[in-house]
Amino acid sequence: MAIKFSILKNSTKSRARLGILKTSHGEVETPALVPVATQGAVKALTNELAEQAGCQLLIANTFHLHLRPGEQVIEKMGGLHAFMNWPRPLMTDSGGFQVFSLGFGRDYGMGKILKEKEKSGRKIKAGQKPSFLKITDEGVHFSSPIDGKKLFIGPRESMAIQEALGADIIFAFDECTSPIADREYTVAALRRTNRWARICVQESSVKGQVLYGVVQGGKFADLRKESAKFIATQKFDGIGIGGEFGDDKATMTKMLRVVINELPDEKPRHLLGIGHPGDIERIVKEGIDTFDCTAPTHYARHGTAFTSNGRIDINKSAYLKDKRPIDPECGCFVCHDHSRSYLCHLFRSREMTAGTLLTFHNLFYFNKFVAGIRAKIRKGLL
Repeated sequence: MAIKFSILKNSTKSRARLGILKTSHGEVETPALVPVATQGAVKALTNELAEQAGCQLLIANTFHLHLRPGEQVIEKMGGLHAFMNWPRPLMTDSGGFQVFSLGFGRDYGMGKILKEKEKSGRKIKAGQKPSFLKITDEGVHFSSPIDGKKLFIGPRESMAIQEALGADIIFAFDECTSPIADREYTVAALRRTNRWARICVQESSVKGQVLYGVVQGGKFADLRKESAKFIATQKFDGIGIGGEFGDDKATMTKMLRVVINELPDEKPRHLLGIGHPGDIERIVKEGIDTFDCTAPTHYARHGTAFTSNGRIDINKSAYLKDKRPIDPECGCFVCHDHSRSYLCHLFRSREMTAGTLLTFHNLFYFNKFVAGIRAKIRKGLL
């Protein structure tokens, strides 16, 4: 079966909505967090543990799986679901984020969301080229971060790789622009993204897979609006919203509103790469259905736990004498079975188990948090 998206309830207080995303690998209750499984695994967890933590849907990385083991290997193993032994729905991105992260992101040492110290007035101008890859109207020439081998990915190549991987939901190839790209550069990148979107629609043909287009346009509201209108007219099954949204949360909210005003209500909306706890309710209230974020797993590996009373750094020596669970209000097995003292000891001893336990807790916390938001929508509170 292809995807089927049903809206169960629209909020009367915001644009939030409850939905069910039905795929051939099961259903997803939305709004939903989509944890990142870059190499076909949620870092530090088995896929069984990821499911036990409440994960409904994962997103894997097309670019990195193309590098190793290669989509041909995965296809011969029965596709990504069988290869991972993950029974639930899967997404794969397009490789578009790597156009930024291995390009201008690498050149300037920044992510797609600017930190305060990075707001120095630097600009990427029209015609400027990144040092480590070449962007053309046909696609992108990369150098492998593993061995330096040259490779090319354009819209046709991205579709072929994603079809071989076999995820339920795939994304059109796009250029994720830098947060310091100027207007002229962003216009040129948007033209490329639109051209690639048309090609992706033409090339996508596998039954059972559905294709999401990606809205870009950077921090420029009129370009975001133009992009959303264009993507909405193409034969996409759902809509991804990518790139950066300006320098603060209020700007992000306004930009999402501009985009969603132009999108069809009946299609699912996925926000790429945003989902800190402080963002989640904000983006859901604007009408986002699914969103992926590395925060729960990335922070866990560095010893940061998310709790009902805020973040704690379990590396701190004060926690060695703390008998309490990470979060007394959490229902996960880590909080039931282990103390802050034990977790602190594991991190300070650099035990691999530390990352596993804290990753499980953080994902359980995030998924429970989002389930609470769904409950609020159901009760008419959000």
